[in-house]
Amino acid sequence: MYLVRNTIRTGLRAQSRRFATETPIQTKNAYLAQIEEVEHHAAQTTELWRKISWYVCIPAIAVCGAWVYNLETEHKQHIEHLRAENDGVLPQPPSYEYLNIRRKPFPWGRNSLFFNSEVQKDMTDA
Repeated sequence: MYLVRNTIRTGLRAQSRRFATETPIQTKNAYLAQIEEVEHHAAQTTELWRKISWYVCIPAIAVCGAWVYNLETEHKQHIEHLRAENDGVLPQPPSYEYLNIRRKPFPWGRNSLFFNSEVQKDMTDA
């Protein structure tokens, strides 16, 4: 029984070795073809995103930058107009009771950490 089993195994191994020596060239060619396809696809995708970056993103950033610049210029002109109407001082916003509610004082005082006296109400008086 042992001899029969060993003979069958040896025969199967010989067949598998014979088939293994025939297929590496085909497998290698298929593998190289697949690698070439992946590289070609990567090159096309890279070119697509380069074009999108140059011809879509950069002009969009420039247009948005110009729009924001014009908007901020108008805002600055409006602030200057308000100052000119009020003798060089911005008018104080209405003192509504629901604005600037502080349940607990800040450690550095009544104003926020990023207080800007030109555009924000000074809370030290309140």
